Amino acid sequence: MALTIGVDVGGTKVAGGVVDDQGRILEKVRRPTPSTDPRQTANVIAEVVDLLKGKHPEVEAVGLGAAGFVDQARATVLFAPNLAWRNEPIKEKVERLTGLPVVVENDANATAWGEYRFGAGRGEQFLVLVALGTGIGGGIIVDGELYRGRFGVGGEIGHLRMVPDGRRCGCGNRGCWEQYASGNALVHEARELARVAPLTAARLLELGAGSPEGISGPEITQAAREGDPAALECFEIVASWVGKGLADLAAILDPGAFVIGGGLSDAGDLLLEPVRAAFEAAVTGRGHRRLADIRIAELGSAAGLVGAADLARSR
Repeated sequence: MALTIGVDVGGTKVAGGVVDDQGRILEKVRRPTPSTDPRQTANVIAEVVDLLKGKHPEVEAVGLGAAGFVDQARATVLFAPNLAWRNEPIKEKVERLTGLPVVVENDANATAWGEYRFGAGRGEQFLVLVALGTGIGGGIIVDGELYRGRFGVGGEIGHLRMVPDGRRCGCGNRGCWEQYASGNALVHEARELARVAPLTAARLLELGAGSPEGISGPEITQAAREGDPAALECFEIVASWVGKGLADLAAILDPGAFVIGGGLSDAGDLLLEPVRAAFEAAVTGRGHRRLADIRIAELGSAAGLVGAADLARSR
């Protein structure tokens, strides 16, 4: 049984796990991320790896999943928005500190690979992972292989320009898909509704302690599950944008399935049903083509860790 370590490196936590060849996590360790200090971040990653290796000395390699642009050689993080990594040679550093071979991958790509190998994408050779969280992350599987692009930074689907001169995005552009179809977009819709129509949004305001700023994703989901019309309207708006974006991706990539992950996917059918309806209404050639299945991810927050570990195994 070949064991590898997967490490999910985020802006707040470094989560590592020992993963077997069936995608099962045998041991986990978590540490806070010293996100402003690249050297310390490498040290914490190495600490997590060493702790896991100490309990499982047969570990063969390490896969790192990081939110950011990773070069084509899967060795250097060119840019990470939530870490002080700029052209950071993290593969070399962690290999030197741990004595194990290391593979570096974008976190959404690692998540897509995890779902493809062990989750909702099993058996599907053409797959798009759409992670609906604070923004939108993406990973693309083409003919059973991760698509990374010529320079290693492909798959940034959250920054498709959906609305000319639309809402400002953290990437520096305006009108990106993630500004209309993410967890943050859902909160934006609910808070805006609460400000302009507080009577309509009475239940949302109640759950948000009387303030629009107190309304967050869990409150909106709770209200929607209760059947609150205002919360359901917010879901319909965001789901419509999700479905339109999936239709655009289908026109380009023609995948067999879209796997929807990220925090917003916890809403389940509250999100999935209107997404499917919007997708079917917007897809090109509707009525004359097979449509991609749209599924909820299965591995949850562990997908990136499991995917990174498996990529290290297949290095």
